Amino acid sequence: MNGSFDFVGSGDKPALIAFSTPAWMDAAKSALQELGYKVHTAATHSDFLLRFTQAQYQVVLVEELFGANTIEENITLKSLQNMASSARRHATVLLIGDSFQTFAPMEAFKNSVHAVINSSELFLMKQLVEKAVAENELFLHSFREIQNRILTGGKN
Repeated sequence: MNGSFDFVGSGDKPALIAFSTPAWMDAAKSALQELGYKVHTAATHSDFLLRFTQAQYQVVLVEELFGANTIEENITLKSLQNMASSARRHATVLLIGDSFQTFAPMEAFKNSVHAVINSSELFLMKQLVEKAVAENELFLHSFREIQNRILTGGKN
């Protein structure tokens, strides 16, 4: 983890990215910042897990080969896949790599993420993140509404 600590305030839209490819990281970070997200970057698998458990990130972007030679070696992705859905439901998780067709639903399902993005389409990252977040919010709208009613004692 880098030496600086960045607080996440109640008005912030936090995003976490985990990339090994510097150009991809720059493209992702730039797109997220344009969308108003406060971006944190993870340098290692343990850095990612520490950050992910300390804040409720709204968007998480993971490179398929983050800290790995193959997708099967990606400890960050494996950790996300093995988490209980309640531990990661707050985040829209996108997996970026060369081996995916953008927004292929079966690839996303297979990898336990909300969407997959082919790296050749990083120039559209801003629009792709917006689309994935909107689809995830629509999908979870009823669940979140019921959860909110339970938490507020039905006063919503």
